[in-house]
Parts: sequence; structure tokens; C-alpha cells
Amino acid sequence: MKFREFKTSSGKLVLAGKDERNNEELITQIESEEIVFHTAKPGSPFVNIKYKNPSSEDIKEAAIFCAVKSQDWRDNKSDVKVNLFKGKDIYKTKEMKIGTFGVKNKKDILIKKHEIEKFLKC
Repeated sequence: MKFREFKTSSGKLVLAGKDERNNEELITQIESEEIVFHTAKPGSPFVNIKYKNPSSEDIKEAAIFCAVKSQDWRDNKSDVKVNLFKGKDIYKTKEMKIGTFGVKNKKDILIKKHEIEKFLKC
């Protein structure tokens, strides 16, 4: 399996990177209108819903998946802020190391501790 995979409750495929090199690879396959997630703090996979118009529930589930796989959750076991943006809003400069990208036009989603714990029980 190339990426971590997850299916939302409505059956939408969600992909996540496994490490910095895998995040690089994941970003190259994202289409401009697809939604992407990353935690506000460093140390999470990039997560991509492979569907152009996901429901708000699909978005929430993918954001929780991103939070679950983050160092922020691993280290703090508390609420996690996740950034949401479109593929077209990702950029990379020569100075950025492998697995690092810039993002514009991002929105924040706060994933509550109890939402992560509920997700992990499923």
C-alpha cells in the first residue's frame, strides 16, 4: 500500500502520507479542487479526500483522521487544530525541505479530544 488509506462513512477514499518522502509523493497526485488537510503544528501527514465535493461529514472525518495520525495528538492527547485547503493552494519553494509545503487560503478546524477518542474506538 503506497499511502495510508481510510474510507469515510459515506465511502469516500481518504489518503494520507506515511513520512516526509511519502507526503511529497501524495502532494503530486492531488488535483487542484480536492481537499487537503495538515495539522497546524508540524508533524502530521498530508491527508487528501479523493473526491471533489465531499460532504461536511466527509470533511470532518478526514480531519479527525489527520489529527489521529499527528505528533500533536501523540504527544499531547488533547484537541488538535487541523488546516483545510485545496490542492491549488499548495506551493513549494526551492528552500523547503522534503515533505514541507506552503499553503495559502487555509481554514482551521478544531478537532476535539473526545472526537479523536471516539474515532479510535471504531
